[in-house]
Amino acid sequence: MPEIMTQSILQALFGILIFVSFCWFISENKKQVNYKRTFVGLLIQTAVAAVILHVPFARLFVGYITDGIVALKNATLEGTSFVFGFLGGGVAPFDVKGSTFVFAFQTLPMVIVISALSMLLFHWKILPWIVKGISWMMKKSMGIGGALGVCSAAKMFLDQTTAPLLIRPYLKNMSRSEIFTIMCMGFATTSALIIGLYAMILETIVPHAMVHLVTASIISVPAAITLSRIVVPSSVSTEGSLVVPYEFSGSMDAVSKGTADGVRLFINIIAMLIVFVALVSLCNRIFGLFPDFMGEPITLQRLLGVVMSPVAWLMGISWKEATVAGSLLGIKTILNEFYAFTQFAKIGTEELSVHTRTVMAYALCGFANISSIGIMIGGLGSIVPEKRQDILSLSFKALIVGTLSSCLSGTIVGILMWPYL
Repeated sequence: MPEIMTQSILQALFGILIFVSFCWFISENKKQVNYKRTFVGLLIQTAVAAVILHVPFARLFVGYITDGIVALKNATLEGTSFVFGFLGGGVAPFDVKGSTFVFAFQTLPMVIVISALSMLLFHWKILPWIVKGISWMMKKSMGIGGALGVCSAAKMFLDQTTAPLLIRPYLKNMSRSEIFTIMCMGFATTSALIIGLYAMILETIVPHAMVHLVTASIISVPAAITLSRIVVPSSVSTEGSLVVPYEFSGSMDAVSKGTADGVRLFINIIAMLIVFVALVSLCNRIFGLFPDFMGEPITLQRLLGVVMSPVAWLMGISWKEATVAGSLLGIKTILNEFYAFTQFAKIGTEELSVHTRTVMAYALCGFANISSIGIMIGGLGSIVPEKRQDILSLSFKALIVGTLSSCLSGTIVGILMWPYL
């Protein structure tokens, strides 16, 4: 065990160096890179992760968040079982010989409930207050402007196109570097709307899945800020404060509009899953026309595993597990993180160690995939059309940095978790 731990930690430290060096290699202005800020950013990310994972008070706080999301899960099951009966998690009216679990009726509806609740919290000024507090801490610790601080705080809770709405009036005056940072944060993290959903998917294979996914949403933000300022460095900061993007006539109006938004997301996720599962199946059928390679059929998952396995190895994952982990990274990048999580859950506990499963929970927790580029261009481009050309030219680099940010989070947590495994 000590030898395995030492080997993994050395790999991970080398991986951190490679991830940062690669960002420097693709930097638009290598001479302007602030190495002190880079070091401080990595230090902050590591410190925050260590505090959340190992300091009792912080773990207790995250535990309260976890308990809250579990309560939301149970409340959602009450609603789905009332509407859909046993299909939604209620008692079956007959003897059950197999599982009655139906993903679309028991797990996915949680996004509707959280969407409605988040709009209600916004109307009650609770969510803006939390965002302002985190924004102040980000400004002081990361040395970013007020507008970017608000967006970085909001990105821990909101998706890649909603968070920038909080600073909409300031976007047109932002530098190319700040726009790039917003894009990278969008790719590096997910949304509070679906973290609970991911945790439900992973709860059987990743111990304390909710704690890790909440931690990933927090620490991937400083990672994205750090790496983005290497790729597109700038010394200019745009000041600004939170702008309320939603107007509600009352609490019921907030709940109804949040529910409508949640339903749209619910339908979108179902549609994407149907299409992506079908596309993967079609690809594998095409690859099935070719002869087997090394005694096994060629599949999309195997090809992606070969391509992404070096990245998995750099995260401190053993080489014998790197192909499987790399396959998940590839699926997440080519398709989306949701489908990657569902495939991750199917792997089980025998094929990957606890350490690897924990690291992968962080690495997959982000919107960095090809389809998100279209969402980013369309969403952010419509919010600030003046910066559309910058958004177009930076989109692919933002995808790379977003992916590396999530991987960096997994790598750092992998180092911190070893003594406790």
